[in-house]
Amino acid sequence: MSNFKIRRMVREDLDAIYQIENSSFTVPWSKESLRNELTINQFAYYLVVELDGEVIGYGGMWIIADEAHVTNIAIAPSYRGQKWGEKLVMAMKQHAAKQGAVGMTLEVRPSNIVALRLYAKMGFYQTGIRPKYYSDDGEDALVMWVNFKDEADQQMETKSSKYV
Repeated sequence: MSNFKIRRMVREDLDAIYQIENSSFTVPWSKESLRNELTINQFAYYLVVELDGEVIGYGGMWIIADEAHVTNIAIAPSYRGQKWGEKLVMAMKQHAAKQGAVGMTLEVRPSNIVALRLYAKMGFYQTGIRPKYYSDDGEDALVMWVNFKDEADQQMETKSSKYV
């Protein structure tokens, strides 16, 4: 595998992140909003996926009290389908848990089948619906959640069942 790392986003990443944002969402965040997340929002934490020195994806979350809320996750179009999203979500979950979060939540379009599959694979399950959440077309959002303790318990059960 090529030289990759997942690291904390810095200001110098904003241009690349903005390009990925615009190629990924019908209603992308403005560059100013992304900059504010990075420089002003004390609850925000953003990671980037860097491959051979190029930023190819990013994910953001707010960690408030004991909960992490995913704000956005995107991988550059030419790198999708290569498991970078899995690596990024795993890194985000690990960081949130280290910061004391007991779980993570997010909203996703029901029509975004690729994202739904990723989140299910990463242990998220649907807990609700936000009607007409998306401003561009009025599509609902599915609210998904992963409880880190439940996930750890499930992993322990899976590992221990190998020895029964």
